[in-house]
Amino acid sequence: MEPRPATFSIVARDPETEAVGVAVQSKFVSVGSVVPFASADAGAIATQSFANVAYGPDGLDLLREGKSAEEVVSELTDDDPEAAQRQVGVVGQDGSVAAFTGEECFDVAGDRQGETYTVQGNILENEDTLDAMADAYETTEGGLPEKLLAALHAGNEAGGDKRGEQSAALYVVKPEGGYDGKNDRWIDVRVDDHESPIAELERVFKIYDVTLLEREEPDDVRELSGETAEEVSSTLAELGFYDAEPSESFGDDERDALEAFRGMNNFENHDLAVVEDALARGWDDAEGGGEDRMVDAIWHGLSRLDRK
Repeated sequence: MEPRPATFSIVARDPETEAVGVAVQSKFVSVGSVVPFASADAGAIATQSFANVAYGPDGLDLLREGKSAEEVVSELTDDDPEAAQRQVGVVGQDGSVAAFTGEECFDVAGDRQGETYTVQGNILENEDTLDAMADAYETTEGGLPEKLLAALHAGNEAGGDKRGEQSAALYVVKPEGGYDGKNDRWIDVRVDDHESPIAELERVFKIYDVTLLEREEPDDVRELSGETAEEVSSTLAELGFYDAEPSESFGDDERDALEAFRGMNNFENHDLAVVEDALARGWDDAEGGGEDRMVDAIWHGLSRLDRK
């Protein structure tokens, strides 16, 4: 018998940025290699529950031809003799949204749609999982990735997979969103096997965000000072970038250490003043210690700025 992943996912579109993407969690190894498909010129698709991976490329081709999400779902399932076991969610760049849950999907299975998204799941603990995902997506502030991650967290906390957790993925595309603008792969983060895959996915995404995604330039920047400056200097010392006695002053030596940290971690998308500003603003909200807290603080501090 082929493995049948217990999976919940959300497919969504941000009309302002033309970004479309999928976030998914499953009790199945490497769900990111199976469920999510997206293209900036077409839309996004999640195929799951005894997944037919041909639904991804075939569905995107149909979207490119001008078919609506509803028409895509209909054509994919009508041509599939095992459609009763499948589940698929589709969001087109044209704004159309549709999903399908076959009658032979293992309970609890279902889907929900909103104006710009669809959530779907199978082998769930309860239907509250789907409702919680929809509510979180609609009420969470921030950009598309924050809303997608919030939906995963909410679904998991409401019940999630009946069989547990194993892997998760976040895949978002937008025109010229990829590295150096050369493709549309804006966000592509996966956790293939982990005891807490959604939390780990969010941790890795924050590193990805700080490293690879660009933000609008701030109108003003803050300098580190006081207790926060001392704690940042202490952390830089722990990490081997600073060898003086930490104090509440943050001067040239401390900035040299921070510059070394910035370069070592490939944070070239943000100049030194912006990184210092982000630490000053985000330090109190950050979690963890050492490098994890540095990255989390920078991420929180940058979050007030729109992504490009």
